Amino acid sequence: MRQTAYYNGEARGIFDTHAHLYDSRFDQEGMRIGDILLRAAECGIERILIPSDSIETSGKAIDLVREYDGISGVELFCSVGVHPHEAKDWDDNAEKKIREWLSSRKELKIAALGEIGLDYHYDYSPRDIQREVYEKQLMLAYEYDIPIILHEREAAGDSTDILRKFCKEGRLRSNPGVCHCCSASREIGEELVKMGFYIGFDGPVTFRNNKKTIELCEATPLERIVIETDSPYLTPEPNRGIINEPAHVAYVAEKIAEIKGVSVQELAEITAGNGMRLYELGEAK
Repeated sequence: MRQTAYYNGEARGIFDTHAHLYDSRFDQEGMRIGDILLRAAECGIERILIPSDSIETSGKAIDLVREYDGISGVELFCSVGVHPHEAKDWDDNAEKKIREWLSSRKELKIAALGEIGLDYHYDYSPRDIQREVYEKQLMLAYEYDIPIILHEREAAGDSTDILRKFCKEGRLRSNPGVCHCCSASREIGEELVKMGFYIGFDGPVTFRNNKKTIELCEATPLERIVIETDSPYLTPEPNRGIINEPAHVAYVAEKIAEIKGVSVQELAEITAGNGMRLYELGEAK
């Protein structure tokens, strides 16, 4: 049986800006989406964004929003896009499908393009292909005037160089998007913020020995922070070792509130407002 602890504080209005609710691990654990959303609501979550990593999961994210938006009082949004792991599968049909979805983004509640970027840790796709597909999707984000969800792992140099190029050429929006689960150095993080990016923090900020992420959080202005679970991955303390779900995101909020010296409720309100501005959804209630 799964052993877990759920946040029982009073913080409300939380926005989990990154949760892969279509992931097969939830089915494998016998976790139903309706129950996941009910627990999320009980733990103070009012909004969740479901990011995508392939054409297949983009369709799944859209379908989940259609079916479950508003269940238990949780508002859902999604993104579409191709992750660097899947860059090898990019073709004209993939681009055509993404264009179709982006053309109907308001109706489908698509708030971003992503995850896109570079991942040199696993190299599931050749690095030159990753860079090519990353640039193509950055061009789509600029063309359709939509924020990106940036995935970068062990590729900070190349990823940032490409962003610098787009910025210099005037093809990076003033609100370019979010660096999801940011593991960059403090210096790169500060540069991303100067470019206009928000910085996403999730479970690793709660890990006891993760000094790099804590230092990045300390250096990031509060008005540029959003919180995430990256469910079903990166489960925060005190639940490491089990499957992650949005109900655990409040522990991320609790840790960042400690780092920033504010209450958990204040942190929840600020980061929810940041998420709304990031994804251009209006103002948080």
